[in-house]
Amino acid sequence: MTVTTDPARTGRERRSALARLADDWLTGLYRAAGAPAGTALVAVGGYGRGALSPRSDLDVLLLHDGRLAPEVAERIWYPVWDSGIALDHAVRTPDGARKVAAADLRAGLGLLDARHLAGDDRLTAELRTRVLADWRAAAPDRLPELRALGRARAERHGELSFLLEPDLKEARGGLRDLAALDAVAASWLADAPRDGLDTAAATLADVRDALHLTTGRATDRLTLQDQDQVAERLGLPDADTLLRQVYRAARTVAYASDVTWRAVDRVLAARTRRGRPFRTTRRAAPAERRPLAEGVVEQDGEAVLARAARPAADPVLPLRAAAAAAQAGLPVGHATVRRLAAETGPLPVPWPDEARDRLVGLLGAGEACLPVWEALDAEGLVGRLLPDWEQVRCRPQRNAVHRWTVDRHLIETAVRAAALTRRTARPDLLLVAALLHDLGKGRPGDHSETGELIVRELAARMGFDKPDTDTLALLVRHHLTLVDTATRRDPDDPATADLIAGIVGNRTHLELLHALTEADATATGPAAWSAWRASLVGQLVARTAARLAGSPPTAATDGPGADVPTVEQERLAVEAARTGGPALALRAELAADGTESVGVELTLAVPDRPGLLGTVAGVLALHRLTVRKAGLRELDPVGTGPVLLLGWTVAAEYGDVPEAARLRADLRRALDGSLDVTRRLAERDAAAPRRPGIRTPPPVVAVAPGAASRSATVLEVRAHDAPGLLHRIGRALDTAGVRVRTAHVSTLGAEAVDAFYLTAEDGRPLTPERAQQVARAVQDALGTG
Repeated sequence: MTVTTDPARTGRERRSALARLADDWLTGLYRAAGAPAGTALVAVGGYGRGALSPRSDLDVLLLHDGRLAPEVAERIWYPVWDSGIALDHAVRTPDGARKVAAADLRAGLGLLDARHLAGDDRLTAELRTRVLADWRAAAPDRLPELRALGRARAERHGELSFLLEPDLKEARGGLRDLAALDAVAASWLADAPRDGLDTAAATLADVRDALHLTTGRATDRLTLQDQDQVAERLGLPDADTLLRQVYRAARTVAYASDVTWRAVDRVLAARTRRGRPFRTTRRAAPAERRPLAEGVVEQDGEAVLARAARPAADPVLPLRAAAAAAQAGLPVGHATVRRLAAETGPLPVPWPDEARDRLVGLLGAGEACLPVWEALDAEGLVGRLLPDWEQVRCRPQRNAVHRWTVDRHLIETAVRAAALTRRTARPDLLLVAALLHDLGKGRPGDHSETGELIVRELAARMGFDKPDTDTLALLVRHHLTLVDTATRRDPDDPATADLIAGIVGNRTHLELLHALTEADATATGPAAWSAWRASLVGQLVARTAARLAGSPPTAATDGPGADVPTVEQERLAVEAARTGGPALALRAELAADGTESVGVELTLAVPDRPGLLGTVAGVLALHRLTVRKAGLRELDPVGTGPVLLLGWTVAAEYGDVPEAARLRADLRRALDGSLDVTRRLAERDAAAPRRPGIRTPPPVVAVAPGAASRSATVLEVRAHDAPGLLHRIGRALDTAGVRVRTAHVSTLGAEAVDAFYLTAEDGRPLTPERAQQVARAVQDALGTG
């Protein structure tokens, strides 16, 4: 047999035609062999699905009822062997085939696609029926085995969507995974999301066909030397276009696999909880739903939309759901992502503050961000948020140093930057710069220069102010500068450090650029970052920092609160001084256009007393209020003693902000001791459901240099934000016996960057030794994160 077809036929049509040619040939051989009654010739595996690539094996099973002479099979097989076509064959009874399928998962998978060719069709039908019944009965045990096989393949062959020389069949997202999805569907326990899956399967099969025809071999590895010819055979302009098509298809398959296996896990977990055999007709009890964020709940180990969520009226909801999921270490449900993509409108321009904050929270989740980001990307939501994303999506990087496509490299850089957020006072700018730094690779020209222009447009769209936009532009423009300078210039030449100092301008920019440089290099691949390079860059940064030691810091030297108090603040301070109790006011914080409440401004005046900051923060945590920013300062409005004025910007984790009267009542109870805030928070934490959680960098507590403030000791705290964080810091400071004169609290995404201006009881700055003791006490209170 010569396995050829009409050259005009391509794609699925050619694969079907090849299968029909093989059917006719093998049927003729079966008949010529004089096969007796009680036998059947059956196609299995890929051939059983009715599609053959030009160099595919023929997978064939000769069934018999136990009375078959050996020479009959040989008369069928020898002509195939003589033709040089690869043949995978077996001769078995139906019971023997079932036993092999039960013992050998690969053989069992092949039989799921059994297709009758010739002989006794009742024998084939009986085998199919019994094999499928066996598969469904054993699915709770066989599916985990199938999943383990897939993971082992991925370990050996990598991810198809990122490899420069991918294996189209064995790599993750390849043809083997498509067959596994069909096997899961045959179990009746779950099914893959089908949108785009047939197209992806056809793309991978078409490329495999072209590869077979180009090389003349039965190979599945798309090597560099063959890519131009394969692209030409498929009518594509170049090899990069070919790889992008392959990568897109592979991502569709990989995403469908992730969704499907999570569904399998849920079904099997439910079966285990019930402690009895699974029945597809049994109605499952409603799954428990636990709040994660406004409009987002956890259900069955996924983040899904709350019943009251209204995506059409809430354009921030996709980012809120994504950030909540990633921070909880959960995936976003497939149906949820699809609904968000279908119903949510575009974000207003500029973005609301919450949208920017949620993006930073998503990126700051580190490794947990990856599956969430992939889900958003699979449904087109990332392209809506970042207009230039599509230009770099699935774009290969033909450089041995790079291990990822451009888009995956960007998100991998953000993941690595999340581990470095303690090194800078602006973790939000570090994470966003990491995500955007290579967007220029989607346009002609030097990608750093082009990227600077892109990020300026995009930062303005995202609502960053001009100073922050300038910082992001600087980071993108110079994200390669530290490495290039450290490895190509004399590090001992003062002009080298002067060059970098002139570029960055201040210490904050230097910290950001250093962290971005490391994140970018480590996300590129092992060859891009070594101990030697890290040492050279570190030395250059240290010398530049010394040059910048006299430069003014980017924040006010005496902390917040230096401005004149407002009339409302003075009124509250007077009321608190006269009554001896808390006085507070709540006011909605509106978006830039004045149309939407994005939080609540809480102004609180309380006569100064020990432990005040921790107590107030604890009450807010009890009411599930997230502190976005806060300031604290002293006033003495009537000359009777200091009143602490606290200005907070808070938002409810979910639901509504409590009424002012309720907050005031709880504050009074907390201050007079009738409400034990610490105990209540501990009880709530103990009762909270255990979630996977995420790894975060450990907290950093440090005493700022003496020049940071002329009248107080500045304690800087950088930590992952969590309920009760400010409460724990306040208690530690109170236990240490220091006064908090002023404070500046910021929550940037999911990262807290706080500065506390401390004095001793006599109002003077702390001694260096005392300051270090306080820093250690706060560090101990926060633990290791």
